[in-house]
Amino acid sequence: MLLGDVAHLRTGDKGETSQISVIAYDPADFALIARTVTTKRVAAHLAHLPIRTATRYELPALGALNFVLEGALAGGVTRSLALDAHGKTLGAQLLDLPLEDAA
Repeated sequence: MLLGDVAHLRTGDKGETSQISVIAYDPADFALIARTVTTKRVAAHLAHLPIRTATRYELPALGALNFVLEGALAGGVTRSLALDAHGKTLGAQLLDLPLEDAA
């Protein structure tokens, strides 16, 4: 099972920081998401990025986690030479995170 099977996301970026909010489709799946989608696993899944710090905020009433990835956008969206290295692309990559490996 992949993260995208049980959750969708919203993203944003400011400067070189990307924010990815992972939101459970079904509130019953929030515990699984909270247990398996850790900052360590997110950083490892996006290891090709120059992430300096990854911070996770839990919003259980919304069934969501918000990840703030400082440095992920390599100097900022407008300064990066990478093609479409914005939050939406990073979020799409994160939806491919396997959940079985961490259970």
